[in-house]
Amino acid sequence: MKRVLDLGCGYGWHCIYAMENGASSVVGVDISHKMLEVAKGKTHFPQIEYECCAIEDVDFPEESFDVILSSLAFHYVADYENLIKKIYRMLKAGGNLVFTVEHPVFTAHGTQDWYYNEKGEILHFPVDNYYYEGKRTAMFLEEKVTKYHRTLTTYLNTLLSNSFIINQIVEPQPPENMMDIPGMADEMRRPMMLIVSAKKKM
Repeated sequence: MKRVLDLGCGYGWHCIYAMENGASSVVGVDISHKMLEVAKGKTHFPQIEYECCAIEDVDFPEESFDVILSSLAFHYVADYENLIKKIYRMLKAGGNLVFTVEHPVFTAHGTQDWYYNEKGEILHFPVDNYYYEGKRTAMFLEEKVTKYHRTLTTYLNTLLSNSFIINQIVEPQPPENMMDIPGMADEMRRPMMLIVSAKKKM
């Protein structure tokens, strides 16, 4: 039975999934009070606890969790290395960290949109300023949001330099049976997400 921490839990989907798949308890953390209210309304497991705070401010005792996961949240964090150090401390020996982020190729330029010709047809996806890490401004649901671009090297070497073992890296692709969906074939032209699985040394 494993104790799980979900950093940037949003509507609580992964918290519920963890309980449905054998977790003994789950803590979900998110900065959005509104999203947590929705999560609480969806949750029927008393073993799930939700906390409203920025994931950078999370602070639990050493070796509190067997699994720490995060879905599409780390690219909103300014100090990635400090967060990884905290995660290492909060994980039990042999515990697992699994996270997804927007792929560094996707975040590099900042606009996160295709370049189009005068007919509105896709020309290419811009990759620029890749090695210049830091703030990027993108549009999401017609609002400006701040994200932090990092290179693939930074994401992975920060784990290695903080004594994690990298288990697996995945750059998800659309499955063949979805290629008929409008726009899906274009997603083969660029990596949009990155999945990383790592383990704390025993």
